[in-house]
Amino acid sequence: MPITEIIKNWVPSKSRVIDFGCGDGTLLCDLKASKKIIGYGVEIDKDQIELCIGNGVSVIEQDIDQGIQDFYSYDFDIAIMASSIQCLKNPDIALERMLNIADECIVTLPNFGFWKCRLDIILGKMPVTKSLPLSWYETNNSHLCTIRDFERLCDDRGFLIKKRKYLNHNYKQDWLSSLRPNLYASEGVYLIAKK
Repeated sequence: MPITEIIKNWVPSKSRVIDFGCGDGTLLCDLKASKKIIGYGVEIDKDQIELCIGNGVSVIEQDIDQGIQDFYSYDFDIAIMASSIQCLKNPDIALERMLNIADECIVTLPNFGFWKCRLDIILGKMPVTKSLPLSWYETNNSHLCTIRDFERLCDDRGFLIKKRKYLNHNYKQDWLSSLRPNLYASEGVYLIAKK
């Protein structure tokens, strides 16, 4: 099941949705058509914003690290952050803020603990920082987070993981990625809320 199908299954019909890092707005268009949602996008890339506008998506140009609190007065049912969390300066703060503006949040992230990523690091194909931070989410750099890192962040910050899916390199669930997700899942998909 592709990631977009998982997200669509988790988004309630007729809900108010905000998609942080919405890209060209394809997901919001799909949700509007299939779930009759009211959706808004947040994007920083000007080319993607133009595509959103062309697709009829209401989009705001905003840096996620600095602008999520601008939406506190809105009443969203669900926030989405698909494959963007590892790009943020402070993903822990962003998640906290997202859950202040929406009841639930769907987060997808690439798992840098996936065995192929580990092999690439060993072979020198990916940059590795020389000094390890106390926690992956406290650095100022892009974060090479793993499934275990993200779940530890949720536990540390008191976020409830309501649902989770571990996907293999073909974006499908299988017994191996479910058994040892930190090593065999290439992607994690989560539905989180505050406890």
